[in-house]
Amino acid sequence: MTRILVPRDRVPRWVENFVVRHGAAALAVAAGALRGAAADESTFAARLPFERAYDGPADVDAFVAAAAPPESWAVLLVRKGGFAVARMAGDQVVESKVGQRHVQGRTKAGGQSQQRFARRRDNQAREAYAAAADHAARILAGHRGPLVTGGDRSAVDAVLADARLVEFAVVGPWLDVPDPRRAVLDSAVVDAQAVVVDVENV
Repeated sequence: MTRILVPRDRVPRWVENFVVRHGAAALAVAAGALRGAAADESTFAARLPFERAYDGPADVDAFVAAAAPPESWAVLLVRKGGFAVARMAGDQVVESKVGQRHVQGRTKAGGQSQQRFARRRDNQAREAYAAAADHAARILAGHRGPLVTGGDRSAVDAVLADARLVEFAVVGPWLDVPDPRRAVLDSAVVDAQAVVVDVENV
């Protein structure tokens, strides 16, 4: 099985190309997904973004309409090298912040020197996560929609442990991104809105 992210507006063309490659596909709705079974027994299952279940008709256009982003949602990306947060209204960024903080890498030194280095690195990481939580709390104040996260899981967990952020509804997909920069955040916003398609090619 192959899993891909397909932008909402490209789903009709993707299904057309699937039919070209594998033959006419019978569409059905099952287990919250739009499913297609082609003449050569290849299949796909398309799921709505934000982990929403699809229960509409077995029709591509209806599925695309249901895949529209919610009125209010957000993205939070965190790694030791920085963070990015964006508050969204539909497909538009309402407010965002990208920040970098220096956290030292690992050292090969041993003994007490290594222990001091590890303590310093841990302190730097805590300061970086606290700064990320401050900005996220400010930008997402009053936010009640879904939150898509990515980066480093332990770093994201550390930021979301902040009392101001613990009630956010975190949903998939998990975004595996490098150190957050503006371009990384822009790409993550697109991926968060994409339709998740599992494909079995025969």
